[in-house]
Amino acid sequence: MKDYRKTNVANETQASLTSMPSLTREPMYQQLNQLLRSLVGSQEFPVGGQFLTERQVSERFQVSRATANKALSTLVSEGVLVFRKGVGTFVSPRSMDYNLRALVSFTEEAVAAGKRPETRVLRFEEVIAGNAPKDIVQALQASPQDKLWYLERLRLADRLPVIFERRHIAARYCPALKAGDLAGSLYNVWKQRYKLDIEGAEESIRAVNIRRAEAAMLGTRQNSAGLLITSVGYLVGHEPLWFEKTLYRGDAYEFHNRLGGIQPAGEPFGRFLASP
Repeated sequence: MKDYRKTNVANETQASLTSMPSLTREPMYQQLNQLLRSLVGSQEFPVGGQFLTERQVSERFQVSRATANKALSTLVSEGVLVFRKGVGTFVSPRSMDYNLRALVSFTEEAVAAGKRPETRVLRFEEVIAGNAPKDIVQALQASPQDKLWYLERLRLADRLPVIFERRHIAARYCPALKAGDLAGSLYNVWKQRYKLDIEGAEESIRAVNIRRAEAAMLGTRQNSAGLLITSVGYLVGHEPLWFEKTLYRGDAYEFHNRLGGIQPAGEPFGRFLASP
């Protein structure tokens, strides 16, 4: 690699042509990382737009291809950029918020983030509780002969797949549910049509590597980061209404909460897993 301290004048000349500062101190890739980060979301490289290639970074900032690759890879791993095989590197869409303190519909979340929500219903059918997994039957306090609705949905924001949802619902509370009801907010259907009063939900959140099949649906790489939410939703009176396992793209969501002051330890709300 060139000795950039000896060629500072050349760097300054190049910088004046590109209106970008020169790189003069080590480690080089960290400086380059910050310069590239400053370009992300700019008028030149807006959210969702294609970013510089490795060669363009190398030529623009007069660094080696290896240094350019390392800086770009770092920004991809941080979720600032997203790599699409065979297409290029793009500025990642703005992350959506997940409210940990209340139930908020995906549709409302997307609209609040300035995105256009879309739902694709992949599967919708009636099943008998006796044929469902035991943990689901127990969570829904169902008898073997009870009817359940089972659905799979892909949720998109500005045409980007961000959520893969699998949900079982106690059919006795919404017996006339149909596939057309699933194109928007289920919360609204339950509240407005069936007059159900939802108490809340108990949920667990776990970091996972997204498997091949789910990665293909979500338009991301196999083993990329994801968040798996398992939850049981209740009506007032603590009557279980739904059981769901929903997979979120790790590069599309940020989970936000507000913590109170320091308190003594009490009953735990989470647990350590025996193995990763």
